[in-house]
Amino acid sequence: MTYMFAFVVGLVFVPFLLGLARTFGIYTCVNECEAQVFTLFGKVVGTIDIAGLHFPIAYFGPKALLIPFFGKKYVVSTALRQHYLRSQMVNSEEGTPMGVGIWYEMQVKDPVAFLFTNANPDGSLQANVTSSTISTLSNLEMEKMLEDRHSLSRTVRQTVSPLSEKWGYRLGSVYIRKVEFTDAQMVDNITDKVVKRLVQVTSAMKQDGENRVGLIRSETAFKVSQKLAEASAARPNIVGNKLNEIAKEDQEILSTLLEVMEIDALLESQASVDILPTTSNLLVQLGDSGRSSGGAPYIGSPVGN
Repeated sequence: MTYMFAFVVGLVFVPFLLGLARTFGIYTCVNECEAQVFTLFGKVVGTIDIAGLHFPIAYFGPKALLIPFFGKKYVVSTALRQHYLRSQMVNSEEGTPMGVGIWYEMQVKDPVAFLFTNANPDGSLQANVTSSTISTLSNLEMEKMLEDRHSLSRTVRQTVSPLSEKWGYRLGSVYIRKVEFTDAQMVDNITDKVVKRLVQVTSAMKQDGENRVGLIRSETAFKVSQKLAEASAARPNIVGNKLNEIAKEDQEILSTLLEVMEIDALLESQASVDILPTTSNLLVQLGDSGRSSGGAPYIGSPVGN
């Protein structure tokens, strides 16, 4: 029963005593990415920026016990923060109104300067970044403004950094993320130009492809015709050699072959043919149909005679 009573009393009074000790500045807890600035009688006594449990009296001496009564404790976040400023208006060298979007990151480096140098350091830094961006990008050539954003971002950062450090900030990366046209008519004109240029490029690519295909076809046709001409030129020599070989073996076969070749040539010419008996001694007029066709008449003996 006694242990239970001691447990309940401890459960109630220990948090109360810890809260009382914190109220009177006996100890303080510093979180990650946080700094605590202590002031006494309107003057800064010191800063604790290491995360963990700390006893101010160990840092500032006995006067730390007076801070809860005659001073104040400021808690400052030292985490990395990011801002994006949209549509900052600038004019190019050609007089074109442009909208610029700039992104930057910052972190509190000096909590005392952050608290007491500037009444609104965040707003002042934002205004400084805006003015530096406008002064850097104004009256630049549109081409440079659109293509050279990396070097322009570095220029803005170099311009803003000295003043931001006076306000307790450490400026991180600064980057011009977007440069856009704000004039709708100009956007439409540029869109039309881009579309026309794409159509021209597409047509040029199509024409170039057709030319290449035509060239390949011409080269292929030339090679095929060359091979056919070579084959035609070689044909008489090959046929002549074969006929000589046949003549050496049997003259009768050669005669028959030549006769068949002659008949084939005659049939291919589509000439009219009149067959006469070998015993006929009369003059025979060739058929009118043969003359009318323009083919040469042929007079031969019947087959088998």
